[in-house]
Amino acid sequence: MAAAPRFTEPSPEPAADTGEVHPVDRLPRPGRLIATGFQHVAASYAGVVAPPLVLGASIGLSPLETTFLVGASLFTAGIATLLQTIGFWKVGARMPFVNGVSFAGVAPMLAIADTQTDRRDALPIIFGAVIVAGALGFLLAPYFCKLVRFFPPVVSGTVITLIGVTLLPVSFGWIQGGHPEKPTSLTNLGLAGVTLLIVLVLRRLLRGFLQQIAILLGLIAGTLVAIPAGAVDFTATRHAALVGFPTPFHFGNPVFEAAAIVSMCILMLVCMTESTADMLALGEIVGREADEKVIAGGLRADTLGTALSPLFNGFANSAFAQNVGLVAITKVRSRYTVAACGLMFVLLGLSPVFASLIAVVPQPVLGGAGIVLFGTVAASGVNVLRKAGLEQGDNLLIAATSLGMGLIPVVSRTFYDNTAIPETLKIILDSGVSAGCLTAVVLNLAFNHLGRRASPAPAAGVPEQPVPVVR
Repeated sequence: MAAAPRFTEPSPEPAADTGEVHPVDRLPRPGRLIATGFQHVAASYAGVVAPPLVLGASIGLSPLETTFLVGASLFTAGIATLLQTIGFWKVGARMPFVNGVSFAGVAPMLAIADTQTDRRDALPIIFGAVIVAGALGFLLAPYFCKLVRFFPPVVSGTVITLIGVTLLPVSFGWIQGGHPEKPTSLTNLGLAGVTLLIVLVLRRLLRGFLQQIAILLGLIAGTLVAIPAGAVDFTATRHAALVGFPTPFHFGNPVFEAAAIVSMCILMLVCMTESTADMLALGEIVGREADEKVIAGGLRADTLGTALSPLFNGFANSAFAQNVGLVAITKVRSRYTVAACGLMFVLLGLSPVFASLIAVVPQPVLGGAGIVLFGTVAASGVNVLRKAGLEQGDNLLIAATSLGMGLIPVVSRTFYDNTAIPETLKIILDSGVSAGCLTAVVLNLAFNHLGRRASPAPAAGVPEQPVPVVR
């Protein structure tokens, strides 16, 4: 998962031969619509299914339950993408945007699970918190554009870096077979190493569309290698139905706990920041300005999709920046192409057999690919920080302190296990992303905004073009 690149070449102009129909609103021929729609599916599929795989493995779900969770995430990602591309009323940016499960949500969800005696009991609490966070985000959408100046590169770069660093230990735990307290076996280490090598080779040798799905191809190749080693469990595939529907509240009715809600509301603000950056970049690429009205509509689609997702056992959604890059590469700017991708996600989510094929991927294989996947997120954050003007003012101090606060629960999961610390505060502190984000926002306000007699340093204001990232 990597940040979408900046584009310095002039923005494309609407084609003159189409009259008043902008390329974004042009409906391609059926064959081209299906082919280009599937290309977006391939580019974002791994990103959609990775969060439920991380959560399912971490909280101890069975292969069959993990399969259900993956199918639910595909289904809800499709709904959110359709809201974004087709839209209704004031909902939807009506641009070629793929919406899917945000990677940023994994860390705080795992922190919520850590507070439960039985980690599987965390799902209803997570779903309740996501519903509230989505509803709050929907109400904030028309005002959020006015607040984006409080999330300059020094803040967003810190948060993105922490997302990747916080998730890397999850990848290492996969390589250890889900038992991070035990040494990894040579078989698991070998499978992870082979998968990592395959992904790197594919990224180096392939081009275009195939290069974009190198991680997905690496997972497939790593699983094939794992079959002779006896590391693949086909139980979920044998028991999965050909057609199924993500039963509402399959894991129980939502539970609303204050601490979890606060954590997810913070996550929602982070997701809205990332989506805003993606919309600004995409607007330049397709030649349609992402003004305040467009951004507000896009954020409404993000947050409404998030609020509805728990009904079908899904999680928080945000824009996928790898698809922004895909639009730039293919020059296919039609929003209906991405709407076709959303419809395909819905259909995939209604086929448990297909979803079960993802659940058979062994944990060590996931771990090998996860090093690239999560490491890329951290590297993307470092790249944003590199452009944040750390040599100016107190930005270096802000980033350093925020990273330190965010790394505490990564280095020691028992650091805050003091009975004197309220449980509400513990859930926030135990999430490196939440703790680091809060620290960065507060310090940025204190050093770059409050009490300033002069204009803030350039890096602390509104970036000319925020750097978008993938969740």
